[in-house]
Amino acid sequence: MTSQSGNYRAGAYSAGRTGTHSSQAVLGGNASRIQRTGRTLPFGDVRHQQAHQWLVDETYTLDAQRYEQWLELLTEDIHYVMPVRVTTARGTGFDTAPGMAHFDEDKYSLSRRVARFMTEHAWTEDPPSRLRHHLTNVRTFATDDEDHLVVDSGVLLYRSRGDVQEAAQVSAGREDLLRRTKDGWQLARRTILVDDSVIRMQNLAIFL
Repeated sequence: MTSQSGNYRAGAYSAGRTGTHSSQAVLGGNASRIQRTGRTLPFGDVRHQQAHQWLVDETYTLDAQRYEQWLELLTEDIHYVMPVRVTTARGTGFDTAPGMAHFDEDKYSLSRRVARFMTEHAWTEDPPSRLRHHLTNVRTFATDDEDHLVVDSGVLLYRSRGDVQEAAQVSAGREDLLRRTKDGWQLARRTILVDDSVIRMQNLAIFL
């Protein structure tokens, strides 16, 4: 989490550490370190509108499980990380477990996960889940590089699988770094902070 001035507040990172979650993760070494600057962009700003539309379009791609198409929306240096949340007393200075993540992915590992979905061995998703990503509270920030935007959003994933098991939900906040390329905006970094310290979903064979 960041303040509107772009400085990281205590509570978002492991004690004694600063910077992005990517800088603390195993596969985040090549990830961009670009951070937000200034206040949120007005909703009427064309940059915010482009970022919001990009997220909405991505949401429909994930709901439809068109994962090969989703990979085309990611930069080659993408870092996709979902730290493990922990419950700590106010003032401890951290709320994620140091060195632990549900997802710590780069472009190669994400592509391998997608490739497995295309095989007969993806039993966790055969038959496939029914997914609905509910996107909300989108805020966009400029950066020191005009070809990058930082975008905050909330996402609620509703997932139903089979006819007997109860549906599961995951609520999370995301911080995304979008990069303008010759192919349009692409996702260069995603940090997912779930709102539960214990995830009750049967498995995480999905993308948030």
